Amino acid sequence: MASDYEVKDMALAEQGRLNIEYAERNMPLMLSIRKRFAKEKPFKGLCIGLALHVTKETAVLVRTLAAGGADVAIASCNPLSTQDDVAAALAADGVPVFAKKGESKEEYYKYINKVIDHKPDITIDDGCDLVNLLHTKRKDALAKVIGGCEETTTGVIRLRAMETDGALKYPVIAVNDNKTKHLLDNYYGTGQSSIDGILRATNTLIAGKSFVVCGYGDCGKGVALRAKGMGANVIVTEVDAFRAMQAVLDGYRVMPVAEAAVAGDIFLTVTGDKNVIRIEHIKMMKDGAILANSGHFDCEVDVSSMNKTFKKRRIRPSLDEYDIGGKKVYLCGEGRLVNLAAAEGHPSEVMATSFAGQSLACKYIVKNKGKLKPGVIILPAELDNKIAELQLEVMGVRKDSLTAEQKKYLTSWEEGT
Repeated sequence: MASDYEVKDMALAEQGRLNIEYAERNMPLMLSIRKRFAKEKPFKGLCIGLALHVTKETAVLVRTLAAGGADVAIASCNPLSTQDDVAAALAADGVPVFAKKGESKEEYYKYINKVIDHKPDITIDDGCDLVNLLHTKRKDALAKVIGGCEETTTGVIRLRAMETDGALKYPVIAVNDNKTKHLLDNYYGTGQSSIDGILRATNTLIAGKSFVVCGYGDCGKGVALRAKGMGANVIVTEVDAFRAMQAVLDGYRVMPVAEAAVAGDIFLTVTGDKNVIRIEHIKMMKDGAILANSGHFDCEVDVSSMNKTFKKRRIRPSLDEYDIGGKKVYLCGEGRLVNLAAAEGHPSEVMATSFAGQSLACKYIVKNKGKLKPGVIILPAELDNKIAELQLEVMGVRKDSLTAEQKKYLTSWEEGT
């Protein structure tokens, strides 16, 4: 029902509608899928429960799933990532939405529980908190779930741990592992939007600074490339030998965090692990050092210990100053996802491919209901490639195709030197 929501301010709804409209203009891939869903109604009679960042791009996904016949309920997957005008617009359109920027930890879990109260048949998660709650405190709603999707690296890591322990009770598609997700969203999206968040929080000059990227996965690679493009001297910290080697060959200095702490001016964590930057590192940093995180949870920088150890004051929106004994260091977005806590997240064009993956993954779950075993599942390559083909189509880009001779050559072994 229309009153089934909890948002910050319904007066923001019209601005939210305008922002969603602008996102749709830049997401023709999703509009193409929505058109197909409106005809096919693959989700008729089903509820899809979401725990995602409530942004204008996510609203486009919500509308697309609803066009396919789904009843959709959504909560935020991060206390600082909600765009309040978008949440209000969704609520005004009758979507059960439970999210507001700056929600408390108690509100955060209350809102996810409200989504579970809608008894979802399919879950879409970003970080695995919805799945975790279903498997721990809300087992009453677990039996109805036929499958789910996970959006981010951190969530997939948690899901694989659940699978290893035999705890995961339904199939979940690791949408994060789609080529059209991690090679686009993580690389291009995180690369651009993380620096956008740092700049909005600090308005600092990137050029000439030593920019420390902690983690050289797909996200770290994207961040490093864009920092380098803005004139930064990039330093990479890594624990994986191959990725460290890649960073060196890409032209960056590689060193442990303890060494980088002394050299860096700006620090960004993108590892998916906890306590990557700790108190002992922060004490070694330069006066004026800037800290930020783009990993899903706010534990990559040890913010909890910072708040217990150092005097803090809020000096700008999304920027806190810490006094570490005469020196000052600055933390962006409370150590949460800086691209969403201090900015607007990934560009719409990037999220179109990620949410196309979510949309087609949901359809795949319905089509294969009862055939998929509990565990982490990779979306079939042909569907991943279909997303890329559809995106090229809406971009007006034509690619080559194999001749019959070439296809035969690639599938035979007789022809050689």
